[in-house]
Amino acid sequence: MTKARRLWPIWRGGKNAENGRSRNTGSTATAPSDGPHVKDSKELEECLRVCALHADRLSAAGTDGDRKRTALAAKLRDLRTAYASAAHAPASGTSPAAGTSPASGTCTNEVFDALLAAGTAALECGDGGEEPALALLISATVLAERGSSRAGWRLRARVLEAAGDEIAAIDAYERYLALTDDDWYGVAPRLAGLRIAARQQEEMLRLLARECPGAEELVTASASVSEVRDVWEEGLRLHEKGERERAEPRLVGALLAMGRDRHPVGELQNAVGQYLDLRIAAADGDASALRGLIGHYAEQRRNRMRPPLADPTLGGVDWIGVGELRNLIAGKSICLVANSESLGRGSLGPEIDAYDLVVRFSSYRIDAPATGTRTDLHATAHEHGFNWDRSVTTRMVFGGSAEKWGYSLRERLVPGAQRYVTDDSVRWPLRHLGGVDWDAWPSVPTSGFNTLWLLDFLDVSPALDLFGFDFYESGVHRLPGAMRVPVTSERERTSEKAWVMERAQSVNDMRISLR
Repeated sequence: MTKARRLWPIWRGGKNAENGRSRNTGSTATAPSDGPHVKDSKELEECLRVCALHADRLSAAGTDGDRKRTALAAKLRDLRTAYASAAHAPASGTSPAAGTSPASGTCTNEVFDALLAAGTAALECGDGGEEPALALLISATVLAERGSSRAGWRLRARVLEAAGDEIAAIDAYERYLALTDDDWYGVAPRLAGLRIAARQQEEMLRLLARECPGAEELVTASASVSEVRDVWEEGLRLHEKGERERAEPRLVGALLAMGRDRHPVGELQNAVGQYLDLRIAAADGDASALRGLIGHYAEQRRNRMRPPLADPTLGGVDWIGVGELRNLIAGKSICLVANSESLGRGSLGPEIDAYDLVVRFSSYRIDAPATGTRTDLHATAHEHGFNWDRSVTTRMVFGGSAEKWGYSLRERLVPGAQRYVTDDSVRWPLRHLGGVDWDAWPSVPTSGFNTLWLLDFLDVSPALDLFGFDFYESGVHRLPGAMRVPVTSERERTSEKAWVMERAQSVNDMRISLR
């Protein structure tokens, strides 16, 4: 007989693991205020204290090359600096002296933005440490300070979803959508997927309850986490002994209790998966009797991973790799148009439109006399949702994480808005095609630089010209909704500018020619 692997999920929360845990992760959040600021926020002080302690622990222990925790440590330092500056600048206009502590309740725009950035960085660290709890605390504090913050509600929803509290996450996503007119982050399809998954999970649990009468009453509604765990472990022991009739109600009862008491979704999924493995092994691999249960299990997992698509073919789009892209641009003059304010004030539109191929980036804005009207290739980072609905010949999407890149393509591509989309071979050109590692190029390559590097690498265009590339010295010319997105850091701009100028054949105020 197959021996079941002990796969009871990890229960977090210290003493709560034994004495019962909150059934609603979202209910622990401080009630958000309606006003834009909280003048004397104890929540903010406590949150900053915890952030400072976590920053000190990261500094003392080191991050062992973990880029995500290194980024979190930097965001926590930025938060500490912003808070100290906000507390002292109004009174003295100078930086705080060493050893002093800021006044309570100071949450300027800079502090608020730093809180959001720290919360996002903590969330990106994933599970396996104290960062999930830190992200949860920061997201609650953000909404306690500004209850009408769109970014705050989106952060809260993502944190709750990662924690496995989907009911609270759905509510937070709904609050976000109610506050925004432009769903650039694809929250609506994500929300639809979560709702479908929740319905499938309910159907799955109802089917379990019907197939095993009496199991639901085996674990009371007041049972603690440890009591539910004990019932599950007892069921596993009985199953291993071959006492399946006694094991079945205990296993099912524990699963029903997890669903009823809103234990984290991931933990319930793992437990149901193990239960199905046991049933299939007991039937010598025959899963025919479990077809309905497996169907619900697969659907709820699939919709959580990838929300439903109205058009799975995305309008019949063709996926092209490096070779096809090379053939597409071979022999054609190309201009790359920057999102710079200097270009937006000019009158180079007709000259730009005269090129065979016009390349624009991310949140580009069309002002015909200044920027031209055509866009043949739209290059963007996967996390930005700007202009994906604009009709272009080719959409080139960049991203360092294959998983996130694929998810963004699925969620953001608009059927019929493009003929071609570049595939995984063009996902991260500087790193993958060029083999340039982080030691040689420590900055994250921007969409503009990835595109420019790739076109220069392919070297099949008689003209490769850059319009408006002043590396943000004049400001940005973007869609209004993208103005809040930070520009590339000065260090990254300097590196990219140096690379361009080393290869430039001619340079004037508005155009740099590489051919």
